[in-house]
Amino acid sequence: MPKPKKRSSRVAGGRHKNVQAFSDDDSSIETMSHCSSFSDVASFVEDGAEVDEEAAHEDFEYKLKGLIDLTLDKSAKTRQTALEGLKTGLSSKILYDFILVRRMTITDSIERCLKKGKSEEQQVAAALACLLCSQLGAGIESEEVFRTVAPVLKSIVCDRSASMLARQACATYLGLCCFIATDDVEDLYATMECMENLFSKLYHSESGTDNCSALHIQALQSWALLLTICHTSEVKKKLDIHLQKLPHLLTCGDVNMRIAAGETMALLFELAREADAEFNYKDLESLACTLKSLATDCNKHRAKVDRRKQRSVFRDVLRAVEEGDFQSEIIRFGRERMHIDSWVKRLTYSVFKELFGSGMQYHLLTNVFLRSIFDLGPPLLLDAATIKAMRIPREERHMNNSAAFKARTKARSKLRDKRADVGDF
Repeated sequence: MPKPKKRSSRVAGGRHKNVQAFSDDDSSIETMSHCSSFSDVASFVEDGAEVDEEAAHEDFEYKLKGLIDLTLDKSAKTRQTALEGLKTGLSSKILYDFILVRRMTITDSIERCLKKGKSEEQQVAAALACLLCSQLGAGIESEEVFRTVAPVLKSIVCDRSASMLARQACATYLGLCCFIATDDVEDLYATMECMENLFSKLYHSESGTDNCSALHIQALQSWALLLTICHTSEVKKKLDIHLQKLPHLLTCGDVNMRIAAGETMALLFELAREADAEFNYKDLESLACTLKSLATDCNKHRAKVDRRKQRSVFRDVLRAVEEGDFQSEIIRFGRERMHIDSWVKRLTYSVFKELFGSGMQYHLLTNVFLRSIFDLGPPLLLDAATIKAMRIPREERHMNNSAAFKARTKARSKLRDKRADVGDF
């Protein structure tokens, strides 16, 4: 038997039964001028935006406090997740006031994770130590962090039983922490010696440096970074030791090691010419011949991608060694731009870019310490609305990329068209 249909609670026309009559208050709203209503709404939105921004910032700091507490958890996975969250937070925002109060707590947590953690936890903890120093800038606070963490990082770097990835990360961030924080020459030279002991072993390798690893590459790059802040007399000492031996690493079987050695050679030549205007390298012809062979390498037993990358780098290295030339680059961030016009700047920028990741542009805009390194002056006073307005919309970026791709394709098609080579007869 079919169920009886329920009567609708609506009357004809789709209106509810309990509809109230139009009141005097409603009429006053209707007769309100458009200008006054718009201004009230606009002011409400502005106040609401400020409140929302403050609330979001407080919520962000509250989450960071929770992550700091979780770094002391017994679970290794929980500690690692907390460290990764702190790393993301410190790389994406400037939190000087928040960190300054809690720097000792964070430092103790990092030291604990480095000592008791495994490979992945040690890698994240080392990166977090470096981010902590970069947030605090050059000063007593960051130097205290470095002196607490540096012995643990050095022990991991020199520990052959430790994970290779952990040793590699610790070598990278130990050098960068020293670059940021230390003001003591003895600490600087001790850190450089630690790195030097790693990659200099390849000088005496009879197997043609085939035993090189990513640890040696990172040690070489960290050593080169620290050399850029050494006194001229110390630079000359290091040049006398390494300029004759470093070309031996250009024969390494690892393409990344060859590239790192080549870029370090270009950096050393740049520092040598700055220290002595009449600098003259004895075996320049032999070195130039080696660099030319690497810049035009066509060996089929090497991967095509590796050959292309190697040729691109060593063309620049060859110009730097022979002519002292550098192909400058322009880095744009917001309304500002920065010229990378030397090998020193190029190395420094690449190291910090690896540290901050996607937050590099934000830190270039707001991080006082980072701006002082690249001589950018004090940060520009820009509010959140201005920064948001400077961002290029996704659709516009897509259109620009499409237009550039189309123009590039047309230019290449003209050169690739066989009919372009046919002359008039």
